[in-house]
Amino acid sequence: MPELPAYPVGLRLAGRRVVVLGGGTVAQRRLPSLIAAGAVVELISPEVTATIEAMADTGEISWARRGYRPGDLADAWYALIATSDPEANEAASAEAERSRVWAVRSDDAAAATAWTPATGHSEGVTVAVLTGQDPRRSAAVRDAVIEGLRDGTLAAPPFRERASGSVALVGGGPGDPDLITVRGRRLLAAADVVVADRLGPRELLDELPPHVEVIDAAKIPYGRAMAQEAINEALVSHAKAGRAVVRLKGGDPYVFGRGMEEAQALAAEGIPVTVVPGISSSISVPAVAGIPVTHRGVAHEFTVVSGHVAPDDSRSLVDWAALARLRGTLVVLMGVERITAIAKALVDHGRDGDTPVAVIQEGTTAAERRLDATLATVGDAVAREGIRPPAVIVIGDVVSVGLGAGR
Repeated sequence: MPELPAYPVGLRLAGRRVVVLGGGTVAQRRLPSLIAAGAVVELISPEVTATIEAMADTGEISWARRGYRPGDLADAWYALIATSDPEANEAASAEAERSRVWAVRSDDAAAATAWTPATGHSEGVTVAVLTGQDPRRSAAVRDAVIEGLRDGTLAAPPFRERASGSVALVGGGPGDPDLITVRGRRLLAAADVVVADRLGPRELLDELPPHVEVIDAAKIPYGRAMAQEAINEALVSHAKAGRAVVRLKGGDPYVFGRGMEEAQALAAEGIPVTVVPGISSSISVPAVAGIPVTHRGVAHEFTVVSGHVAPDDSRSLVDWAALARLRGTLVVLMGVERITAIAKALVDHGRDGDTPVAVIQEGTTAAERRLDATLATVGDAVAREGIRPPAVIVIGDVVSVGLGAGR
């Protein structure tokens, strides 16, 4: 007879006893989801992996350090049978059948009373896929559905009261559109209005549906700029009109991104704000360029500072003398046009003029350029090569140990 399909159902296991037999990698993979579901998990196994032992040590599960015994499944709501002993698995499976406990077997799916679907999660939605006894196909279908939900290509818009708007401050990462977070891309796909910075992942704007209004809030150095007050007002007015607004920013919203100013303005108007962290260019741009901001035996610290005002400017809040005394890595953002003054301040306060420096323009994008120099030469080199913002400046010995050193 042809194999009959399984009947899909979602188990609500919060506060209910679940027994896991076996402490190997199968159990290690399944336990986090059981814990997340609120199950009271009892694991029975003479030995477990180090990760499972840590779960037991922290009280996430209880661990009986022994093999399976008849009666272990009494009063269980669900069981995962995954020991390396076929006889124990067979006996436990028979007990589950007699006790009417739904049980999954890792060694023989056909002999189990339940199958574990390939599952994934996306913004409050759990996707579970069953394709009989073909777990690879199940995983492939699950991955396709989840990817579609996350990047917006599979239309499943959430229910939203049109009278209630919201704003998400989304960190778009350093520039490469693939480096935005999954949550950021999902919110972008569901937006009615996008207020975008020049340093955000611009290619993603081309993927937006025609009805989405895009507002250019570019802050181009020494060029056209939209005042911060105007940006705040745009966010507030569109949210009050019941729209889903995404403020798409470069890097991370709270790393020199004025994200808190915008969040405060929205909070003052009673508008819900979601902050989606982004990958800061201070670590991602050096990494993609082959430079680790820390490296064992070379740097035990890294410091990120803004160079948008010169060291001798009265508005500067940076203690350049203290930075010069540090031995670790210094990452300077927004400092290209003041690099000569920054380098001089560091050398004047004691940093060696031969300290390696890398200046990475348009990092992670197709237009990326890298310039290597030293503190003593970087000012002239930047001027000579015509390096322009946006660029990340990395100062320290890690520049020399990086994969792209000397490019």
